[in-house]
Amino acid sequence: MLKARRSRSAPAQRTTVLWRHRDFMLLWTGQSISEVGSAITVVVLPLTAVVVLKASTFEVGLLSAAATVPFLLIALPAGLVVDRLAKRWLMLGCDVARMVLIGSVPVAAVLGVLTLGQLYAVALLTGVGTVFFDVAYQSYVPSLVGRAQLLDANGKLASTQSFAQVAGPGLGGALFGLLRAGAMTADALSYAVSTGSLLLIRTSERVPGRGPAGEPDASPVSEPPVRPARAALRTELLAGAVFVVRHPVLRKIAACTATANLFVAMAVAIEIIFLVRVLHVPPAGTGLLLAAGGVGGVAGGLASGHLGRWIGSARIIPVSLLVFGATGLLMPLAEPGWRLALFPVGFAGASFAGVTYNIAQLSYRQTVCPPELYGRVNAAIRWVVWGTLPLGGLLGGVLGTVAGVRATIWIGCAGAWAAGWWVFFSPLRSMRDLPAPTEAPSDGHRAA
Repeated sequence: MLKARRSRSAPAQRTTVLWRHRDFMLLWTGQSISEVGSAITVVVLPLTAVVVLKASTFEVGLLSAAATVPFLLIALPAGLVVDRLAKRWLMLGCDVARMVLIGSVPVAAVLGVLTLGQLYAVALLTGVGTVFFDVAYQSYVPSLVGRAQLLDANGKLASTQSFAQVAGPGLGGALFGLLRAGAMTADALSYAVSTGSLLLIRTSERVPGRGPAGEPDASPVSEPPVRPARAALRTELLAGAVFVVRHPVLRKIAACTATANLFVAMAVAIEIIFLVRVLHVPPAGTGLLLAAGGVGGVAGGLASGHLGRWIGSARIIPVSLLVFGATGLLMPLAEPGWRLALFPVGFAGASFAGVTYNIAQLSYRQTVCPPELYGRVNAAIRWVVWGTLPLGGLLGGVLGTVAGVRATIWIGCAGAWAAGWWVFFSPLRSMRDLPAPTEAPSDGHRAA
């Protein structure tokens, strides 16, 4: 009887097409524009340091580190903050702050007072805002569209993010050629658009312990927080990490993503050297080959919903890495000549697999996580999986020097593919689709 009810209700759920969901379309539009703006800044910010301020290689490295170190330092406390505040208003605050910070760079450049110190401060503080926004963003989507539409919503959001990674760098380079540091105005304007889209959303948001409008809520909550009234701050802070560790699937997903990121970072650290010095690709052609990865990611985002319905919305998690991800092994087989095509094909396939995996695992996480822990669970996983990126980059440089560039590319691609075995040897192997909210394992809920 249960299966029959689900089969009858599924078509009804799919009739609420997200293209007609006003508030999701506002969120999606604002984030699509914001992602393109951020991709522009990824190129323009270091170019400003190098070309305008004549920064050294070490100083540019510090600039890159300043943008990512907040994920390691404040991701866990950010999750606690997100779970205690209205997520949309927190996202609005982050967008406004980043608009002002990014906008300060072209203003300072026009006034002739731009310094490396300001760039470091902008990168660091913008990174802080991005940590809070990203954690709140992933936690806000389920309350906006409902769990039945998570796979479709995450797929649309991921596809435009991948598109931004294709279009943004080229657009950023062109704008920098015309405007120098003024090109960052495009990113500041993109945050303004995102702010406007969030302000126009009408869907009310329930904050744990409060009603939809933020007033105290005397009505029973379906999933009340299971923590003492005066729980220690440390217990509150680590509640998301404890939930992940005790959950039989989420801990495997975290291990899988962290492992994949470690090996991907190893390969990414030396992929330019591989293309230019080993495959003898002209510098002008490297950008085109790397753009193939973004194209594969766009395709993965667009196809994820159909693949989830065909293969299974839970089964697609291991399948994406172990089956689709195997195409990434073509990259180290590339050689000058016609075999050069193996690199962009493998890169696009690996990106397709990575985006499909990320959409599916994020949808699973949003389905099984109690709403009052969304922020802390997302923050805990983000802290773990981003923490391996700097280590992977360091290992890539060391192994590239000791073992050789091609050998390191092989290790990176093979390790990223093999990371899929973490989720294969998990309860996901016996599941076809995402569990209904009432089917979520309860052991992790008690862990909070």
